[in-house]
Amino acid sequence: MTTVAPNVSAKSAVPSVQPRIGVLLVNLGTPDSADARGVRVYLKEFLSDARVIEDQGLIWKVVLNGIILRTRPRAKARDYLKIWNTEKNESPLKTITRSQSDKLAAALSDRSHVVVDWAMRYGNPSIRSRIEALIAQGCDRILTVPLYPQYSASTSATVCDEVFRVLARLRNQPTLRVTPPYYEDEVYIEALATSIETHLATLPFEPELIVASFHGMPKSYVDKGDPYQSHCVATTEALRRRLGMDETKLLLTFQSRFGFDEWLQPYTDKTMERLAKEGVRRIAVVTPGFSADCLETLEEIAQENAEIFKHNGGEQFSAIPCLNDSDPGMDVIRTLVLRELQGWI
Repeated sequence: MTTVAPNVSAKSAVPSVQPRIGVLLVNLGTPDSADARGVRVYLKEFLSDARVIEDQGLIWKVVLNGIILRTRPRAKARDYLKIWNTEKNESPLKTITRSQSDKLAAALSDRSHVVVDWAMRYGNPSIRSRIEALIAQGCDRILTVPLYPQYSASTSATVCDEVFRVLARLRNQPTLRVTPPYYEDEVYIEALATSIETHLATLPFEPELIVASFHGMPKSYVDKGDPYQSHCVATTEALRRRLGMDETKLLLTFQSRFGFDEWLQPYTDKTMERLAKEGVRRIAVVTPGFSADCLETLEEIAQENAEIFKHNGGEQFSAIPCLNDSDPGMDVIRTLVLRELQGWI
């Protein structure tokens, strides 16, 4: 008896290729080098963003190009040199964000169709280059993960702006999702509390209080409707509940202001000075708004504000590390990603 093979078309004989899903972690950014030139390039991109400095008029352009970019890069380069990862010749922010990406990829390794990458909003690797790389690997869906617990137009929104600009130039766009802010997510608050408790247990002294320092913002931005301040308050209140502290033991402050406008208060540096003058001798500072240690935590808090505190009578100061790529920190990122990938994986 003759067996007739079924008629199989060439099209059906080719196994289907499963589309891939891209996950893109995005942090703020960093200079490519710890010198005046590298910082100048970075600052120009950063301070030319209308989400960061909303008034990009003629006066600001003159101030930026005629004053700031002529004087500030050299001073900031010296600050970067204090914290620079000399082994890899890059900033700690870049080192940590890469590690977060690598660890997330390892955690999702059983899902071979998920590709994890990372980018910086300002500087390198750029959002454009990494989206192009994900598309080149066959990703037709991309989850963008702004690594900012608290939403603000000058951080979370500008990440989306840049992603949208990249997609706007594409004829065949991937489907896009963006993780929401996670300022009072239970996993995030628990990770913060665990990191604080773990760090305090290693100290040779007991802090009289803890200061939660968030990046500052011009008050006018909040007056126009930015929810950032309310998110910082919600994070701090949730952390107080978890740690069993009140507002006298866990203070909320804002750092990193510049210019002459009023920024969100109380200011971190002024608070350090005041507390020391009032007789506080032992203090710890946590920075819940930063997902990775960077210039603002390693230099501004751990060095500059420590000096302010001690210069005014304080004795013992400790900066609590960010969540970084620690196990609790990666629990937060993994939870956010898996939650937002539902329906895709």
